[in-house]
Amino acid sequence: MKKLFWSFSLLATLLTGCGKQNDMIKVGEFASLTGKEATFGQSSHEGTSLAIEEINTAGGVLGKKLELLTEDTQSKAGEPATVVNKLISRDGVVAVLGEVASSRSLEAAPICQQNKIPMISPSSTNPKVTESGDYIFRVCFIDPFQGTVMANFATKTLKAKKIAVFTDAKSDYSKGLAKFFKDQFTANGGTITAELDYNGGDKDFKAQLTAIKATSPDGVFVPGYYTDVAIICIQAKQLGLNVPFFGGDGWESEKLVEIGKEAVEGTYFSTHYHSDVGSAKSKSFVANYKKRFNGKTPDALSACAYDSAFVLADAIKRAGSTEGLKVRDALAATKGLEAVTGTITINEKRDPVKAAVILKVENGKYKYLETVNP
Repeated sequence: MKKLFWSFSLLATLLTGCGKQNDMIKVGEFASLTGKEATFGQSSHEGTSLAIEEINTAGGVLGKKLELLTEDTQSKAGEPATVVNKLISRDGVVAVLGEVASSRSLEAAPICQQNKIPMISPSSTNPKVTESGDYIFRVCFIDPFQGTVMANFATKTLKAKKIAVFTDAKSDYSKGLAKFFKDQFTANGGTITAELDYNGGDKDFKAQLTAIKATSPDGVFVPGYYTDVAIICIQAKQLGLNVPFFGGDGWESEKLVEIGKEAVEGTYFSTHYHSDVGSAKSKSFVANYKKRFNGKTPDALSACAYDSAFVLADAIKRAGSTEGLKVRDALAATKGLEAVTGTITINEKRDPVKAAVILKVENGKYKYLETVNP
């Protein structure tokens, strides 16, 4: 009788536990919370967390609350595969949000595709990310557009005829963006005076910058990440290479100005969003974000991550299910969804068609210059 009692008690405990678990919809997130691109992951995580909190406060999805399970990629190759496998196999998430860096999204995407788990990248811009399979989506523009935007900016706004390109050879993002920039800039009649590489994480760029200076460019395009870009700009100033430096959304971090200081003044970059412009929804997001994170102003990465969580929640609602195939089909059918970073309609390649904004570093702040529509 005693054994029978304990058997029933164990069964009741298990059933109670399962009931609690069934009241939650598990959503995975992988982000660079530590390491050399930590501000990317931290901003992204803040945006995602705020969205999940708001969705749950409004009643959740399909009568259930969302449970966000977050893993740190440490800004390292190899970690995305490890943590995404854990989220899917051990934690049983129904979808995955992440990453910012294209290389890390490309590492995780085949795992999500193989397991038929929808993945939404908030801000990986390399076209190859969504080419990984029909379960892979994003809510940001892609590099063919971003490269074109910055090539046209160099031609029309900077009036540049000769540009040097300085690329991170270890980054899929950097190599892809460099290619699309060069294609459009040369199509505009411009000349590429030098194409040189560095390895992300390097500390000495003076040899390459000296070679770039010798070609007398009108500007230098650096499609890299803020940690390297800040040091590159410092060393360029030391060498007297006083032409405009500009790049893409990988520049966006408060650390760019914190590290680069005066050396990054007057530089330019393209990104997805700026808190000074946008819809009523954007203004509400900015106010709520500041309230939630001690007055901190959201950047483009937090805005894109916020949108990615709402895009997922909207798809689950329309699917009426958390089953991978049904959620995937609902994501693919997303049309005209009003989001913080603009209206989101997912095209046949599982990418949205979105505008870009161009910012200038001025007095240690990111000044909005213009919006470029696709």
